[in-house]
Amino acid sequence: MTFPSSNLRSGDHLTRHLPQPILLVAMATILSRRPFVHACPLPRERGSITSWVLTTLISTFMLVGVLLWMVGASAPVERAKTGADVHIVCTTQMIADVARRVGGERCHVIALMGPGVDPHLYHPTRDDTGAMITADIVFYNGLHLEGKMTDLLERTARSRPVFAVTETLSHDDLITLSGQHDPHVWMDPVLWTRTIDVVQEHLSEIAPTGSPDFERNATALHREFAALHAYSQHVLDSVPERQRVLMTAHDAFSYFGRRYAFDVVGIQGISTESEAGLRDLALMIDTLIEQHVPAVFIESTVALRNIRALRAGAQAKGHGVQLGGMLFSDAAGPDGTYESSYVGMIDHNITTIARALGGDAPEGGMQGKLSPTQ
Repeated sequence: MTFPSSNLRSGDHLTRHLPQPILLVAMATILSRRPFVHACPLPRERGSITSWVLTTLISTFMLVGVLLWMVGASAPVERAKTGADVHIVCTTQMIADVARRVGGERCHVIALMGPGVDPHLYHPTRDDTGAMITADIVFYNGLHLEGKMTDLLERTARSRPVFAVTETLSHDDLITLSGQHDPHVWMDPVLWTRTIDVVQEHLSEIAPTGSPDFERNATALHREFAALHAYSQHVLDSVPERQRVLMTAHDAFSYFGRRYAFDVVGIQGISTESEAGLRDLALMIDTLIEQHVPAVFIESTVALRNIRALRAGAQAKGHGVQLGGMLFSDAAGPDGTYESSYVGMIDHNITTIARALGGDAPEGGMQGKLSPTQ
């Protein structure tokens, strides 16, 4: 779903910041309980009531005007600090990386959810609200990944462009689990490549002068994603067919499994809000034993308890299962690392999976850049 948006531009500071001064006035009213009584005391003579009302109204509008000017003037100062033509807000690191690469130096990009943050459970903060209402454009994943942000996204779309990067994906492109579309599209590098074109198109709409740069950057990113897919296919093909079973904390890797012919089993469903039952764990333990799966994996955004229970159950039946490593599922790696980029995140996952399940992959990954501590 992509929310409709207006044609506001970055110079519309008065409209853009309207909610903030109103909030400030409301706060002042609540804190003082008698907002303008001290400045305009209520007259004791009835004949002066009209004059008092007019004076109070004038004082109120003057205060609101000053607040509007102060808040409205702050945006150009913030923009001057970044030196960017376009300010972009993205919900996740994966989207922000695409926007940053396509936008280049012309764009300043903010990701609301950082490393280790679970988007299924994420509640927007006041800072998130402020960032979104002052952005030139907002990109989100869609497919109900950011379910608890729906109201904020809808409100933001009334005053600025808000787009789902998955907007061009058809029903046939998507995987449906338990009656809902799986939102973890970024686990398939080929499918995630489509988001590059979405970002390029909408950035070109709001900043036409940057269109040639956006197109050039998008072309380069297409090549990087193609190389990532080729590497993934090569190293995953080296995993013995019987051991091509990926068992993780929650069902975030179905697109990976479909692309690279792996059986994927998540202890929880596609949302981390769901819980695994004892019967589910028992069936997974049987699968581990029957297919001689050597390793299971933890995720950077999901608790370890279910994976520990799975390993203990297999061990009790005489099948030792190693911890294959930590995978990035709903968030990328720490800021400033190679794994914080989309390519680095997927490179880490593919390399970790291949090596743990008996395949042949270089320790440093596709480009030799993987962090040794990951």
